[in-house]
Amino acid sequence: MRANNLCVYNTLTRTKELFKPLHEGRVGMYVCGPTVYGDGHLGHARPAITFDILFRYLRYLGYKVRYVRNITDVGHLEHDADEGEDKIAKKARLESLEPMEVVQHYLTRYHKAMEALNVLPPSIEPHASGHIIEQIEYVKKILESGYAYVSEGSVYFDVHKYNADHRYGKLSGRNVEELLATTRALDGQSEKHNPADFALWKKAAPEHIMHWPSPWSEGFPGWHLECSTMGEKYLGETFDIHGGGMDLMFPHHECEIAQSVAHNGHETVHYWMHNNMITINGKKMGKSLGNFITLDEFFTGSHPLLAQAYSPMTIRFFILQAHYRGTVDFSNEALQASEKALGRMLEGYRRLQELKPSATSTISTDGIMEKCLEAMDDDLNTPVVIAHLFDALRLVNSVKDGKATATQEDIDRLKEVFDTFLVEILGIRTDLVGDGSGDSAGALKPFEDAMGLLLDIRAKAKADKDWATSDLIRDRLAAAGFTVKDTKDGAEWSLSK
Repeated sequence: MRANNLCVYNTLTRTKELFKPLHEGRVGMYVCGPTVYGDGHLGHARPAITFDILFRYLRYLGYKVRYVRNITDVGHLEHDADEGEDKIAKKARLESLEPMEVVQHYLTRYHKAMEALNVLPPSIEPHASGHIIEQIEYVKKILESGYAYVSEGSVYFDVHKYNADHRYGKLSGRNVEELLATTRALDGQSEKHNPADFALWKKAAPEHIMHWPSPWSEGFPGWHLECSTMGEKYLGETFDIHGGGMDLMFPHHECEIAQSVAHNGHETVHYWMHNNMITINGKKMGKSLGNFITLDEFFTGSHPLLAQAYSPMTIRFFILQAHYRGTVDFSNEALQASEKALGRMLEGYRRLQELKPSATSTISTDGIMEKCLEAMDDDLNTPVVIAHLFDALRLVNSVKDGKATATQEDIDRLKEVFDTFLVEILGIRTDLVGDGSGDSAGALKPFEDAMGLLLDIRAKAKADKDWATSDLIRDRLAAAGFTVKDTKDGAEWSLSK
């Protein structure tokens, strides 16, 4: 185990706290995954990448991590007030498909997008529909605790009663007393005792195509229930980290806390972590607002708002250039800037592999590793890590350009920094093919071999004073996006972007 100085921002306490796992050497982490009724978009990429970074860094520190990311395939209604159709059932009805056909189709596409973004798969990826029995048992225990009631075949959580004994709203900071006071006049207009109450189990309407038998009705679980149930099943009554997007803080995560306390008599999660939103013109990107751009559209450039296609690694780098708790506003200009910055980073990484050692160094690599670790320990501050890597890149370029020298020890230290932080922790693939897919070393080698062959032909042409052929190769490569630079050690190539 490496020394653990990791501090994370705990949404529950609104402070940065030194991370101390409940069980030495082991971490339990639960992150809310997608509701699979449509293609993943940029808003889905951010939590996936944020908690992928946390997963990678915890493993780098030496922890054995059980990372659970759920798949919501039943129970998430169109509105948070337990109204409307199940999102997946609605999609299935509109497309004349079985609900699980919808789930499988979009889940396959989600996994493909995550793989392209180099997001590691979780340890366990449970489906809500595969844990109906456990959810029914969970509801039974909440009913026994007195914090829920049955109404017309549905079961609702009694927020008013719970709030009298505990604090509903502690995570999000909502004033629930005020909420309850302003909504009591609506009592009797629905099967709920209070509009603030939320569904644990919903009785299915006759036309509803997803339903299971229960002691209360043929129905389906409420959306919030699955995470409390599956988190406890796979991580225990208490576990270390629960993550998700900031938009889930209320009502989803607030309801999870209430359910867990009602079920167990105590809270389940030690650290609550939330990433901020990706916005378009200041508005949250999301399916419900109709302003989203799917990941596949980013990769192909097929959306009208996109000026070009953007590779998965450009998207990943774009997201990591902002701190996970800060907002990120989409624009083509911002993505193009990220593309250029990533190009410089990858070009520098390639040049690093070509450095030749000298007997002495005129550069200092002291402290680079430590600075990157300090940034990661400061609540996963990836923008600062990236800034330190660009500082290290200047050293690489100065040596490569003959303006400085480096010993083998310094070159090895630079390689360790880039392999550790750029590749292992930030998860940036270092192949230069540009599609972010495949094995980086395998993809890069034929690319380099082809460039080497062209430069060898050009070198022979120059030696034979065949300037026309030499200039033709240089000019054609330039038109294809490469810069050829003649040095005392021979020609070098780089990407023009």
